[in-house]
Amino acid sequence: MIEWYKKVVFENYANFNGRARRSEYWYFILAQILIFLIIIGLGISLGSFFDNADDAFFVAFGFCGLYFLAILIPYLALVVRRLHDIGKSGWFYFIRFVPFIGGIWILVLMCTEGNFGLNNYGPDPKDTFDEMEEIGKEAI
Repeated sequence: MIEWYKKVVFENYANFNGRARRSEYWYFILAQILIFLIIIGLGISLGSFFDNADDAFFVAFGFCGLYFLAILIPYLALVVRRLHDIGKSGWFYFIRFVPFIGGIWILVLMCTEGNFGLNNYGPDPKDTFDEMEEIGKEAI
């Protein structure tokens, strides 16, 4: 899980080209949930030094907001690459803003298995032969 998170945040920070596997997307989402829970816990702990409980929540959600802003571009890049994996344009993400149905449709798309082989957006990220070629090139 940590490897997928590092791949998304550090190696592909603003990379909107190529394709992303389902596992890359879902491990990143799982890491986000865990990180947000940790940030909220630490924020409430730090905020508990204040006299008011509202201040503790303000500190916790303030830290979450800052983290959200820092991770927004890698998240959007990952979603676009995930859409590319199923043969859709990155602009297709805007369907998410259709009330009620949009979020559900994007969830279905994120769960959909990617296209096999080469598509308009690049080679199949699951293709082990391509991964072996890349490993061989790195060794040379």
